[in-house]
Formats: sequence, C-alpha cells, structure tokens
Amino acid sequence: MKYQIHALLIALLFPACNRLSPKIVEAGYIDSLINNRTVALQTKNNESDLLFWKNRIDPDRPGQVNEAKYASALVTRFREFGDINDVKEAESVLRSINKTYNSTLASPFIALTSSALLQHRFMEADTLLQKAKNIGINGFTSCTLSFDINFELGRYSIAEYYLKQLKGWNDYSYYFRLSKYDHVNGEIDSAIKDMLHAASLAKESAYLRGIALSNAGDLYIHAGDLRKAVELYKQCIGLNPADFHSITRLGWVALVHDRNDTLSERIFKFVQAKNKLPDPLFKLYQMAQSRGDKMLEKRYANEFVAKATDTRYGKMYTKYLIEIYTGILDEPAKAEGLAREELNNRATPQTYAWYAYSLFENNKKEDAYKVFQQHISGGALEGLELYYMGKMMEGLGKGYNAREFFKAADKNKYDLSPDMAENLKKSLKE
Repeated sequence: MKYQIHALLIALLFPACNRLSPKIVEAGYIDSLINNRTVALQTKNNESDLLFWKNRIDPDRPGQVNEAKYASALVTRFREFGDINDVKEAESVLRSINKTYNSTLASPFIALTSSALLQHRFMEADTLLQKAKNIGINGFTSCTLSFDINFELGRYSIAEYYLKQLKGWNDYSYYFRLSKYDHVNGEIDSAIKDMLHAASLAKESAYLRGIALSNAGDLYIHAGDLRKAVELYKQCIGLNPADFHSITRLGWVALVHDRNDTLSERIFKFVQAKNKLPDPLFKLYQMAQSRGDKMLEKRYANEFVAKATDTRYGKMYTKYLIEIYTGILDEPAKAEGLAREELNNRATPQTYAWYAYSLFENNKKEDAYKVFQQHISGGALEGLELYYMGKMMEGLGKGYNAREFFKAADKNKYDLSPDMAENLKKSLKE
C-alpha cells in the first residue's frame, strides 16, 4: 500500500513535467540494444591479444615484453567487464617483472601507478610514480601522471603546473585533463568544450574517443542538459557495445528525467548481468528509492554494501558507502570511520565534506562544523557535497548558509539520489 501511495503522489506531482519534457531514453532503442547485442571489434581483439601474450610467457624464462602486454590486456578487459581479479592479476604480473629486473625498469612502475589510480589508491600511486621518475621517464608520461595524481589528491596548484607543461603537446591528453581542471573550477561550459575537443583529436582510436565522449556526457548531466548527454552516450555505445558506463547512464536519465523506473530497472539489471562491478547494485538501490519501495531499497543497499566492501575493491566505493550508511541503512558511525580513512588516501574539500557530514549524522555537530571551517569553506564542491553541507547547515540552524548550499546543489540536481533531489526541491520552496 505504501508503494502505491508513493507512486500516486509522484504521478500527481509530475504530470505537467512529463507533458512538457518528452521521454529522452526510448524503450525501442533499449530493446534493440539488449536484444541485438554485438561484441565490439576492440573487445575481440583484446581477447586475442590476451591469449597471445599469455601463451608467450615462459615461467622458466621470465621477461618483460610478454608479461607487460598481458598485464595491459587484463586491465583493458577489466575496464569493460569489471572483474577486479583481472586488475589484481595484472598487478601481480607487473610486480613479477619488477622482481625479475630488480626494480631497475621504469615501465612496470608506470603501469602500477596507473593501476593504483584506477583503484583510487592515490597516495600509493604518488609513491610508485616517484620510483619511476627516479629511474627515468619521458616528460610527457611524467606530466600526465603527475597531473592525474596531484589532481586527485587535491593539490590543484601543482596539478595546474603540470597541465601547463602538457599544453605544448596540444593533444588528446592535454584537453582531456584541461576539461577536468575547468570542471573543478566551476567552468562547466569550458569543461564540456575541452572534452569534446579531446574526442575530436582521438578519431583514430575508438577507445579514447569513447572515453572522452562519455565524460562529456557526464558533464552535460552535471549541467542539466540530459538530452545532449544521451546523444553522446549513444555515440559511445555505437563505438563500443560494451561501454557499460554509458549504458548505465541511459538508465539514470530514464530514472531521473523520464520517471521510467521500469525501463531504468531493466537497464541496470542488464548491466548487472554483463559487468561484475558493484555499480549496478548502487543504481538499483537508487531506482528502488525513486519507486518508494523501502524494502527493495534496503535490499539493494545491503547487496551493494556486501559487494563494495570486499577488500579487493579497497577504497573505490567510499563515496557511495557513505551515502548509504548515512541514509537508508542508518549507520553513521560506519560512515564516519570510512570518511576518516579516506582522508589518509586523499584530503580534498570533497572528502572533508564526506567526513563532516558523517560526523554531523553521527551527532558530532561541533566537530562537523570545525571540519567545515578548517577544510571545506570556500573549497570546490560538487552536487552531492553541496547537498551534504546544506543539510548540515540546516541542522546547525544556519538557514542562510543552508539555502546558499542548496541553491548551488540545485545546479547539479541530476547528480543526486532521488530522495536527495526531492528533499532539495522541498528545502528550496520553504
């Protein structure tokens, strides 16, 4: 009965919106995508490469080239199908190369740096890159990885220095990173323009072009232009039918714009069947939340937590676990512990916002406000963190501050979970 009432309320609240905003994600397109699924050429080629290089490895005569190529193919497969064991095996192979050559080669350290970044082990990535630099690497590789690490660690002035060094190459790597830098500085239009330009510079690589277009799609969602986002996601899927990130994002648009939880559920379950990462479970938790089915929401939240807290994932899902622990599962002490640990991995305004909000939800209001004053105030935040700070200020009785944060969060409302978006709308009306 509760679900029926919730569904009726949504229908009454949004009829005009549905008339004025036609559906963006067509059910027919999704039917075709699921029922006529093909394997991309690059996926087939990577599987062939993986087997080829694996068979060339001789345990009795360990080397570098065959092992490195095999590790690279494993990481490529992970990026498509999400089996974390592929990354772990690749790292094992790379460490074996280091052992064979007594850590005298830079290339294994470079690959391990990229792998650490992929898994959100940012401080470790910093250490690994320094080892590679001590051995000797070229300027381009040094600048790209130095930017990536310092950017993730919140060392934005240092990241800017390396970005300026990359400008001379005037290539995909430069514009891709310039987009990220513009985004963190709140220049969303420039960030979109830069990312689209990066895509245009990768015409000969469907893989790189797809990554840039998908990132541009995400930026359009940040900006609230979901129709353009969907156009780009479709291009990405055309380039690579195994682009499960773009497919998932179509499900998200179907959920938050089209209000079609049935179609979004179908999309998320399709991705869940094809990709082994915990991400589809998080989206299914959000779908159940939008539907107003608390039992289903809690079920998917628990399933996500069970999978995302597997030690193999490390800190990859801290942000999402904090949302669930401070929300449907109501375990703020766990959120606080995770957020505190994350500060040892990367201490940025965003991660401090996770910590402050976790403290606030765990009824440590004075501590939460001190963290805000010392580490968050004036820092670059995105929709989720702006919402958190708005709720915190609201709870601290600072109405003006709360409203300012809510107004800023509203610009990125499509980044918020359904209940957050609804709560935000109500707060701005009061």
